[in-house]
Amino acid sequence: MSSPARRSTSVRAELVLDAGAPTPAGLIAAVALRPGVDLRAERLAVAGPDGPLPVRELRQPDGTRLHEFELPAGTTRVCYEATARVSPHPAPLGPVERWEFTRPSRFCPSDRLVSFAAAEFGAVPRADLPARVAGWVHEHTAYVCGSSAPTDGALETLLARRGVCRDFAHLVVALLRALDVPARLCAAYAPGLSPMDFHAVVEAAPAGCWEVVDATRLAPRDSLLRITCGRDATDTAFLTTAGPVALRRMSVLAVVDGPLPVDQHDRPVVLA
Repeated sequence: MSSPARRSTSVRAELVLDAGAPTPAGLIAAVALRPGVDLRAERLAVAGPDGPLPVRELRQPDGTRLHEFELPAGTTRVCYEATARVSPHPAPLGPVERWEFTRPSRFCPSDRLVSFAAAEFGAVPRADLPARVAGWVHEHTAYVCGSSAPTDGALETLLARRGVCRDFAHLVVALLRALDVPARLCAAYAPGLSPMDFHAVVEAAPAGCWEVVDATRLAPRDSLLRITCGRDATDTAFLTTAGPVALRRMSVLAVVDGPLPVDQHDRPVVLA
């Protein structure tokens, strides 16, 4: 499994939010703190109509960091930026993860895809399944911005044969789980992605360690920097609020020092 040489990655995300009334908010945009990620610089600024807002950081065991704050009525601006030195380390599949990430979930109803997955991939060696499933989704699904609804899951993507990165990822996750391969959706910063945005990819563990696949093939996997991971987009949303909030503007930037790596999609790669 490939573990690329150490690299330096710089990221930035800006959000402009409008709330009609005060509401609690949870933001997941910070770089996950995991082995091999050396955070060299970081800044999170959240400012409402009357100035900076207090923010509390909550850490999850997998390195995810959620920042919670109270959105006031009116316009709030959020800016996160960080620079990290990265050397990805292989992560073993935990005994609880083996069960958590093979179960069906809201956007990945793998129990409804068992027959289809067995017919399409039943003869593929287990170790090759992540790359083969991601390759099949890449070949049979068109990347079309705005072609799916926020409530669409893997079944809708399979039928429509189009979507965006989260739709590609949901379909890969659901098919792998239908084949009894633990799989989860990961949100990441993706240098080289165009158009630039938060990116959804898949981690799978066919043989005891997690590896990353990306059915969109829009950014090299060796350049990805993890934000969070979960069962599906329910767990990985970059913003969750208790009340209605309008996202007026969002921009994301991610760059690496030096040239972008060239991806060979049949090669296992570790996600930082």
